[in-house]
Amino acid sequence: MNKKEPALVLFSGGQDSTTCLYWAIENFSSVRTLCFTYGQRHSKEVEVAQSIAGHAGVPFQLLDASIISQLSVNSLTSDIVMDQEKPADSYPNTFVPGRNLLFLTFAAVIARSHDIRHIVTGVSEADYSGYPDCRDTFILSANASINLAMDEHFQIHTPLMWRDKTAVWQLADQLGVFDVVRTQTLTCYNGIIADGCGHCPACKLRKQGLENYLKIKGQWE
Repeated sequence: MNKKEPALVLFSGGQDSTTCLYWAIENFSSVRTLCFTYGQRHSKEVEVAQSIAGHAGVPFQLLDASIISQLSVNSLTSDIVMDQEKPADSYPNTFVPGRNLLFLTFAAVIARSHDIRHIVTGVSEADYSGYPDCRDTFILSANASINLAMDEHFQIHTPLMWRDKTAVWQLADQLGVFDVVRTQTLTCYNGIIADGCGHCPACKLRKQGLENYLKIKGQWE
């Protein structure tokens, strides 16, 4: 990392992006956040993201990417029943095709306008729902393509890529923001802050990781 250079964080106000925000604050000279509206099931996450960014003392920008909701049918942008488990022969219908590629492209354009070359995103291959755009190979490919498209030298950082949810809780604790992440973030697909609804796929992952981390931490102490 280069603490003399600024970074842009893709920010939704969830557990992962909030942990990434504070990781970026620790590792870069200054940080901006970029949040998206894309026709998601609830707008609460935007309010949460703006609030957390405000408390962290970093600039917050909201970008309308609602065209994403017009491109495909999925349970995050359409009124269909959400998959509770990953289908054996397909992706869960919570997968929004093209979302991360578009987000990273938009982020690079905005980063360039602020003379920022470091982009931080909270995708993870270690603990995900089979989404192809959370894989390390995708990030590396997108990074190369964006650099070629703009003749720039952006670096996309993925501090959570090889961390499961247990390790994400551990990182938040190490950064001194465990309570912020636990009580103020919104991971739930149904728009409920903190512990969430408890039964959507995102809540299940979050809860399992938290329980595992608290158990491990208790053993350490």
